Amino acid sequence: MSAAPPLLAFDLEGVFLPEIWIAVADRTGLAELRRTTRDEPDYDKLMRGRMDILSRHGLTLADIQQVIADMTPLPGAVEFLAWMRQSAQMVIITDSFYEFVAPFLPKLHWPTVFAHTLEVDARGMLVGYQLRVSQGKRKAVEAFRALGFRTAAVGDSYNDTAMLSAADQGILFRPPDNVIRDFPQFPVARNYADLRHTIEQFLAGE
Repeated sequence: MSAAPPLLAFDLEGVFLPEIWIAVADRTGLAELRRTTRDEPDYDKLMRGRMDILSRHGLTLADIQQVIADMTPLPGAVEFLAWMRQSAQMVIITDSFYEFVAPFLPKLHWPTVFAHTLEVDARGMLVGYQLRVSQGKRKAVEAFRALGFRTAAVGDSYNDTAMLSAADQGILFRPPDNVIRDFPQFPVARNYADLRHTIEQFLAGE
């Protein structure tokens, strides 16, 4: 019997892109927006807080998209993705939103991305969001395994850890110390060379 084919699932922000909300915080001077899934495990609490901040300061989706337009992938991300595509099937699963990540897709050479959708009112203000499904990262990896794939998952934050736990191999990429401390079972890659080495070991069945 042939071995199960590998499939890699990656987070997006912090792995291939800078953190969008941190970039918005830096551009607007609103330090409150620097809080991310690296700091807050409760995603709904985090997003509700972000929308409250935007509402108080009158910042619209267009304002955020202006910041995003000037952002570029992390150094080395495009080259790593090129290697990854030649090595195994892969998908990016993010808790960000299509309205945010769409401008990055050509810069990353059009990877497959699973994201969520924002709710915007007539003024362009963010008023809510629609998840594809609750716990979508974990459920996607569980579905890939049920379809007969041998899976590895890569992420950097609290909201990635369920996905990493569901995979045959979970890998933390440049995570903060608090995530490393809370999830010591996952190997840590500090840069793309480390990540490539760990994935090569996974692909070789080591």
